[in-house]
Amino acid sequence: MKINWRRNLLISWIGCFFTGASFSLVMPFLPVYIEQLGTPKSQVELFSGLAISVTAFAAAIVSPLWGNLADRKGRRLMMIRAAAGMTITMGSLAFVPNVYWLLIMRFMTGVLSGYMPNATALIASQAPKQKSGWALGTLATGGVAGNLIGPLIGGLLAQWFGLRNVFIITGIILLICTFLTFFMVKEDFEPIEKQDVISMAELRKRINYMPILVGLFISSLILQVGVTSISPILTLYIRDLSGSSSNALVISGFIVSIAGVSAIASSPTLGKIGDRIGNHKVLLAGLVLSLFCFIPMAFVKTPFQLGLLRFFLGFSTGALMPSINTLISKISPPEGVSRIFSYNQMFNNFGQVIGPMLGSTVAHTMGYPAVFLVTSACVFGNIILSTFNFRKLLLTKTKI
Repeated sequence: MKINWRRNLLISWIGCFFTGASFSLVMPFLPVYIEQLGTPKSQVELFSGLAISVTAFAAAIVSPLWGNLADRKGRRLMMIRAAAGMTITMGSLAFVPNVYWLLIMRFMTGVLSGYMPNATALIASQAPKQKSGWALGTLATGGVAGNLIGPLIGGLLAQWFGLRNVFIITGIILLICTFLTFFMVKEDFEPIEKQDVISMAELRKRINYMPILVGLFISSLILQVGVTSISPILTLYIRDLSGSSSNALVISGFIVSIAGVSAIASSPTLGKIGDRIGNHKVLLAGLVLSLFCFIPMAFVKTPFQLGLLRFFLGFSTGALMPSINTLISKISPPEGVSRIFSYNQMFNNFGQVIGPMLGSTVAHTMGYPAVFLVTSACVFGNIILSTFNFRKLLLTKTKI
């Protein structure tokens, strides 16, 4: 069967966009919805934080399980499963009677997720090697764009149709994604019996660059920590910088979005450059650029300066995402690529849990500027680790 990998890339991008958006679109109104469910005002912030983090935590726990199943049954099937599962769990949020049921369904959303890592594994296995960086970089922009535009979509839908109807609309959109994936994504995959699947111990033996792979997992975690650590304090930090709270929400939305815009614009191009000069070089350059962006954020005097640095930070994100995914696809044996990407997704999810916790804790104990300095220290440690892991490639001027 001849596979049209470009069509698969297009449909997978659409699926990644809407599954990514479904995770983030609740952010603007989740506290209000939790309050409407009868939660005491003194507990709204607590349950809001739990409702956001529980999804990423659940996804991190189950990612290896779904990755193992994908290596046995195929990536396309796991994409359909994830889209269908999230259709039910997201749509059901419109009918929850109280905040505890909301937490349960948000947890189940994380449990049944997994569209993006399986889409990444699918495209990694189908795209020509010489175009893998461009293909994976393009695919990565789907999830980024969804996360970026999701809060805006959620806010507008809530204003136009009401809070509960947002979840129903989201469920319908995810159902459409399910049908698109079912009818249009193709995969030439022969199911493997459970006893015939190679063990993780055997899989590790077949990976020639195991230290590099572990380093890539850590890079994925730190990338998410850097992206999300600012989330709990961004509006408050901007209010302090501007001396006014009247337009802090609007400016915060713009500053969050601007990093995503530069990441979306640069990711495919940087993926192409990685294909040409080596993805490990682009990865290191992205880490260095992110360090040079985070440190000055602690010393900015105006929201404009913060926004400008966030814009340049987006270029580093655009460099890191395709580089990490492409290197993982080249390192991973074909028979275990889904499991490897699932572990990378696990680190991504843990980064999304750790980032906001780290940001809020540091801000509470040391102030807002310290959040950026602590994040910079994490990035600096990642640069040292990555340089050490890539030293042989850099010295011999070879590519994986």
